[in-house]
Amino acid sequence: MTDLRDAHLLVVGATGGLGSAISRRLVQEGARLTLAGRNEAKLSALAGELGNSVVATEAADLSVPGGPSAVAAAVAEGGGLDGVIYAAGVVAFGPLEELDDDTFDELLLLNFVAPVRLLRSLLPQLNPGSVVVHLSAVVAETPMKGMAAYSASKAALTGFSTAMAAELRRRKIRVLDVRPPHTQTGLHLRPISGASPNLPQGLDPDAVAARIVAAIADNEASLPASAFG
Repeated sequence: MTDLRDAHLLVVGATGGLGSAISRRLVQEGARLTLAGRNEAKLSALAGELGNSVVATEAADLSVPGGPSAVAAAVAEGGGLDGVIYAAGVVAFGPLEELDDDTFDELLLLNFVAPVRLLRSLLPQLNPGSVVVHLSAVVAETPMKGMAAYSASKAALTGFSTAMAAELRRRKIRVLDVRPPHTQTGLHLRPISGASPNLPQGLDPDAVAARIVAAIADNEASLPASAFG
């Protein structure tokens, strides 16, 4: 078991539908959090809700090279780090011929490049026994038409997580790859391109967050879509 009480964790994408639910669950378990996201006002509001459990907040654009290093610098102010949860990301819909370069770049930058840069920046601060949680998606397991670039960005993150799990094992750093089914976070209603297809009712974000936090505490190494019932 991983004891979350007094553990210092970084939640990236903390104000999103799933990031905020995970943050609340971690605080209930006694963790101390550094919160990161794009919107400073939303970060301040969440920090106010979570109270003294928040060590620091950092508003940063992770799509630019300096964004991840700025977050790492903010984390350093709170001392060593016992875990990081990467819950940021964007989605786009549509066939390949409608995929423009700006959309493609943003998908790759936020969903794959940013977590790679962030982990590289955070490695000196991660304590032995810490956990790195990457929120991929069910499309990493079952890519979908009309979501090819998004599916590929999530599959890349899952592949990176698998490799890093082996690479960091000797340093006693666990990497947890999470691939939840469609969840009612509202992300599909805010695509950076295209329009969402008719999707079935998604999972409850609080239930998904509870399952993720349980996996962190129980030392699990992978959460496939099937793990969410």
